Amino acid sequence: MKEGVLFLLQRATALLLAPLVLAHLALVLYATQGGLSAAEILARTRGSLLWGGFYGLFVLAVAIHGAIGLRAILAEWTGLRGRTLEGITLAVALLLLVLGLRAVRAVVGAP
Repeated sequence: MKEGVLFLLQRATALLLAPLVLAHLALVLYATQGGLSAAEILARTRGSLLWGGFYGLFVLAVAIHGAIGLRAILAEWTGLRGRTLEGITLAVALLLLVLGLRAVRAVVGAP
């Protein structure tokens, strides 16, 4: 993929991640300060399209942002280029996406 497109994708995902991270941290503080147990939190998130969408978007942005960042580090530190670098980047993005979506499914999925 062209460097300019990757640059814009990483900046766009950063803009998306900033409010998502802040909202997530606020929710964690609210839940822990409110004394909610894990079971109570899961009861509130089960089957919720809102929470599934929120955290699904979060996971997608993290997968793209993290893989592009790792790509830049690998290129600089190892000198990797071309198909090898692209393959590693894609593999990392897919791994982050699959693992993240499994976590979302575990928290939001049907009981």
